[in-house]
Amino acid sequence: MQDEMTGRETLEPEMTGSVEPAHEISETSPTHAELEQVKGERDQLLDRLARLQAEFDNARKREAKERADSRDYAVSSTVDPFLSVMDNFQLALKADGTKEQLRAGVELILKQMEDALKGLSVQPVETVGAQFDPRIHEALGSIETKEFPDHQVLEEIRRGYKIRDKLLRPALVRIAANPDQVPD
Repeated sequence: MQDEMTGRETLEPEMTGSVEPAHEISETSPTHAELEQVKGERDQLLDRLARLQAEFDNARKREAKERADSRDYAVSSTVDPFLSVMDNFQLALKADGTKEQLRAGVELILKQMEDALKGLSVQPVETVGAQFDPRIHEALGSIETKEFPDHQVLEEIRRGYKIRDKLLRPALVRIAANPDQVPD
């Protein structure tokens, strides 16, 4: 019930037979118990916030470590096949033999290197005999000839490589320039 003069709520006495004065409820001044309850909730929220910040920081550090471990694993699995290639080059440098024996040894090492690249899905770019493709070839010059069609790759200067369908580096080539053929 509201007091008509002040507009404040008042409690009516119960009908027990005794009449007690009405007590006003103050909405502006919190009691000591309410204040302690709010302080407790605040402390709990601050504690929860501190714990969440610590968990976030730990997760960030764990993710950075996992990323570094993953990168190290990828590098080690990539480098591993090439270590034996390096060992064979070192053995070839120490070997005493004829020029032909040294050449045969280097060819075997080159084959081992190509196999290591193939194991990583690295393929050489097709060059000699193929039609020039500026997406995978880089022309360093042309050779004038009437024997081959215009823009056919005649010579590979540096091998190009791709990993699956992505070009790692273009092949450096020389192409045919046939004056009898008119370009389209």
